[in-house]
Amino acid sequence: IVIAALLVATAWAAPHEGHDHGGHTAEHHHHLHHGKDEPHPSHDGEDACHLLAPHNADFAFSLYKKLAFHPDAKGKNIFFSPVGISMALSMLAIGAKGSTLSQIYSSLGYSGLQASQVNEGYEHLIHMLGHSQEAMQLEAGAGVAIREDFKVVDQFLKDVQHYYNSEAFSVDFSKPEIAAEEINKFIAKKTHDKITNMVKDLDPSMVMMLINYMYFRGKWVKQFDAKLTHKADFKLDNDTTVQVDMMKRTGRYDIYQDPVNQTTVMMVPYKGNTSMMIVLPDNGKMKEVEESICRHHLKSWHDKLFRSSVDLFLPKFSITATSKLNDILQDMGMTDAFSDTADFSGMTGEVKVKVSQVVHQAVLSVDEKGTEAAAATTIEIMPMSLPDNVILNRPFLVLIVEDTTKSILFMGKITNPTE
Repeated sequence: IVIAALLVATAWAAPHEGHDHGGHTAEHHHHLHHGKDEPHPSHDGEDACHLLAPHNADFAFSLYKKLAFHPDAKGKNIFFSPVGISMALSMLAIGAKGSTLSQIYSSLGYSGLQASQVNEGYEHLIHMLGHSQEAMQLEAGAGVAIREDFKVVDQFLKDVQHYYNSEAFSVDFSKPEIAAEEINKFIAKKTHDKITNMVKDLDPSMVMMLINYMYFRGKWVKQFDAKLTHKADFKLDNDTTVQVDMMKRTGRYDIYQDPVNQTTVMMVPYKGNTSMMIVLPDNGKMKEVEESICRHHLKSWHDKLFRSSVDLFLPKFSITATSKLNDILQDMGMTDAFSDTADFSGMTGEVKVKVSQVVHQAVLSVDEKGTEAAAATTIEIMPMSLPDNVILNRPFLVLIVEDTTKSILFMGKITNPTE
């Protein structure tokens, strides 16, 4: 019997309304959203959340390298939500036992952690991410679609609901078209219609599908003026150039030119606690940067950034990337989950099940958005020194990072903004 895990992620640049209210209140950092009757999540959760961060970053970069160096990836955009995938696998682990469980934890880098630390870490992270005012919309959670006559261990459903903000609903997999439609409806609702027809060709013998979604709608703290957007060349490689809509903004940004790693790093902040980190390798150095990038670079870049005047040229783009992760996860040591030796008795009791497929889809859209709201224009006073030029006219990496927990919400490579 098969179960499928499905991971969904969207990052969207949103229209910019009204005036620009920068900064956060202190309260924003210290309080979590919780209902009137819910207890305040504990500080252990916060510690657990920080325990996960370095392992999640390592997982993000190893997954990125596997995706980037896959033979099919040449010339393609890459985009995925590392924290969304870690979250989905941690949720799957709640139902796993024996070596099935230890392999999932080991591939995530969690071997030294207790299940309670992992689950509380995600509970806290989901609370943190969901604590978004209108400025930033970030939602993470999960769904479990279950065959109507199928009995799932009650504790599993309770735990995924409690720790992973998960909703369970039953579908009739014996009618694959109807089941797909219901699951797609759930995903579309959770991603605000950005991901609509992800599920197709369901196997009628399926008993369960795990769905994890991460939805992010960011508004730039300092938006781009649409009047300055112009056609420009973007070099895909030495031989090929495409025309892109290039946005332009002159302003003060945190930037660091890293001579050792042959790259320029720049932060473009969103309102709320999130920033887009742009990593632009020097000409012809993409492969070297991809091979060596790791969480220590990230930390060192964060430490060395300094505020500087920049003429930023950033192409508008919108990409959708779908990754089938079965082979990669098996490569990373998660073999039992997909085989007949799988033990998910914590989820399905006596019935033997295995994971049939893990599919992840992520969408990213970047534009100047909403500059027709004239009230939102920000004017910065610039020093007289000449600004640095950062012209993103060749492939670059993007990371969308949540500042408080340092979680890499999304990561990818923009090889061709027009794809």
